Amino acid sequence: MAVLANVTQEILKTAEDEVSRIKAEAQAEAEKILADASSKVAELEQKEAKKRDEEVERLKRQEISSAELESKKIVLAKKKEVLAKAFDQTLSDLENAPAEKKLEQYRAMVKKVKDIIPNPKAIMSVNDNFTAEQLGVSSVTKDERVAAGLILQSEDGQVEVDMQYSTILQSIWNREIKTVSSILFG
Repeated sequence: MAVLANVTQEILKTAEDEVSRIKAEAQAEAEKILADASSKVAELEQKEAKKRDEEVERLKRQEISSAELESKKIVLAKKKEVLAKAFDQTLSDLENAPAEKKLEQYRAMVKKVKDIIPNPKAIMSVNDNFTAEQLGVSSVTKDERVAAGLILQSEDGQVEVDMQYSTILQSIWNREIKTVSSILFG
């Protein structure tokens, strides 16, 4: 019986050793799998963090770009508003100039046109009270569509030169808007 007990004990010891070895291998394998998984998780987290950071940067650039564009639109609208006010004020100053100043300007207009129309007739605002003799034209007609300045015509009406302040100012304005803008907004 002692032999049987020794054999049984030997089998149990061998089995326990085998179980311990298998447990140790399983533990080592589990630790290896866990380390691999942790490494992959860390790698994925790093990739996701990089993607997130890139997306955040892209969104920041997009927001900054949108804000800059909106800012430029606001500035441009304000510049247009200032330019429109400058145009309107200039036109108002011309239209409301004293009569002697207007007469001087109207005579200069007539003189300029005499190369094209030797004996012009003038159409002017109902608010102006200049005679044909004062202007140096053949006749004067008043028209409520003319705010200030003159429309000069040939006797037969075939040739017409629009010298209204609004027309002259608009022509100068269109030609010189970049210069005016750079002076105002340098």
